[in-house]
Amino acid sequence: MKIQDIEAVKLLLSTPKKIAIIPHRGPDGDAMGSTLGLYHFLLKNNHQPTVIAPNDFPNFLAWLPGSETVKIFEKDTENCTKILEEAELIFTLDFNALHRTGEMEHTLAKMTAPFIMIDHHEKPHNYAAYTYSDTSYGSTCEMIYNFILFLNKKEDLDKTIATCIYTGILTDSGSFRFPKTTGNTHRIVAELIDLGVENTEIPVLLFDNSSYGRLQLLGRALQNMKIFSEHKTSYTFLTQEELDSFNYVKGDTEGIVNYGLSIKDIIFTAIFIENKEEKIIKISFRSQGGFDVNQFARDHFNGGGHTNAAGGKSEVSMEETLKKFEDLVIKLEI
Repeated sequence: MKIQDIEAVKLLLSTPKKIAIIPHRGPDGDAMGSTLGLYHFLLKNNHQPTVIAPNDFPNFLAWLPGSETVKIFEKDTENCTKILEEAELIFTLDFNALHRTGEMEHTLAKMTAPFIMIDHHEKPHNYAAYTYSDTSYGSTCEMIYNFILFLNKKEDLDKTIATCIYTGILTDSGSFRFPKTTGNTHRIVAELIDLGVENTEIPVLLFDNSSYGRLQLLGRALQNMKIFSEHKTSYTFLTQEELDSFNYVKGDTEGIVNYGLSIKDIIFTAIFIENKEEKIIKISFRSQGGFDVNQFARDHFNGGGHTNAAGGKSEVSMEETLKKFEDLVIKLEI
């Protein structure tokens, strides 16, 4: 973050303000960890922060401290719009383009309060007055830790803030397995643990609380998996009918995409999930090594993200979407 921006933000935060904090639509561990970590930090500094998520977050994140205070835009649009209109400052975390908030985009575009963007994705849009954008970081939560240090407020870090930040680092780093996990990432995590983070309990809360239906859904996804050995690619899919038959709830498909990379010699994988309500196929891409799924998603599926983890969508049928993907795969040189 530029020195002049840090000084300007310090000045903005020097007096109590009404502040809105926004994650992206379909918030994950990093989105919720960063927004709630910042929420508790701002609360500690006498501000009036409110986290407004575009839509609901997964049940496996509901234990995060402060999650019960989060407002859901699509459930309470009128009240959330009022909070945004009254906000004197708006933070957008873990995304860098307003369309990533879905239906909130048009409301946010009308706001006159200054925006502060903190994000680690590529190609940021220029809607924010102050931008902290750095693709070298594996998570926005790691950047929130740095942001607090930029403000010379390290002494404000406590177990609650540390718990939120740790959660986002853990989830977005693939439990410290992804390439952007650096020595500095581990040094930050060590400090968070020293602040009291329950580092043996949090993975259980995040990953080991599956319902029977979720395990059945995982089984179906594994049954649906297809392998293109010559192209070092795999993919799986879940139809709306399959989701419904296993009593799908938000968050049940989290992490399933990674199973495709656990197969020997596979370096590119995807999962396609039908959402009839939104009339789209939601897609997650993962890769290992140098294959750039961010560019692949941008070029072919109206998406984007990181080199090794990206998302996209398709507005045609599952059958047509899978056919398109297969046709692309057989042309790949991986």
